[in-house]
Amino acid sequence: MIRLGGRCARWPRGAAGPAGRRGAAGRAGRALRVLLDLDGVLADFEGGFLRKFRARFPDLPFVALEDRRGFWLSEQYGRLQPGLSEKAISIWESENFFFDLEPLPGAVEAVKQMASLEDTDVFICTSPIQMYKYCPYEKYAWVERHLGPGFLDHMVLTRDKTVISADLLIDDRPDITGAEPNPSWEHVLFTACHNRHVQLLPPGRRLHAWTDDWRALLDSKRPR
Repeated sequence: MIRLGGRCARWPRGAAGPAGRRGAAGRAGRALRVLLDLDGVLADFEGGFLRKFRARFPDLPFVALEDRRGFWLSEQYGRLQPGLSEKAISIWESENFFFDLEPLPGAVEAVKQMASLEDTDVFICTSPIQMYKYCPYEKYAWVERHLGPGFLDHMVLTRDKTVISADLLIDDRPDITGAEPNPSWEHVLFTACHNRHVQLLPPGRRLHAWTDDWRALLDSKRPR
């Protein structure tokens, strides 16, 4: 158990958590399982980074959001000026970076609605950075703050998402690889400033924003 805000992170035994409601017999024996990335899908990593970078280093060059290309933000900053990659990394290694991120528009409402659907299990599946002094705790604290303590038992922190079993993974990283060459989930690319230019090969799919019809996306994975 992790204690957050004076409360235990464990959802009370027997209480209704964030997982979706079950029908009388379920669908094909189990609920639809959806993995949601946190940074860049629910939390505004890019916007939060840019604000803090410009506040800490006001005289240094920066990459505007419309000019972002590629998942690895530090690599693009490194190409901009020598030494800038390390300064970029220092931003998200700092205390309160992950906790202070603002939710992306519509994300909180969509996740809560998704978790209330019948025969649907929703998990937050997120990768902590290797400098772990603040990041893991702050990810839990962010979820408790914005989604409520009931979601804490539905968090998965892993550096390798390919080994997690699910039907769908909604993630802003275009290339997700790991120990499992054929993950069980379908990767749906969540549109972010850094991946707008990426051309998906069929049958790849995108979710452009939480105002899009994410329900149809989930329904497409349910048994007919």
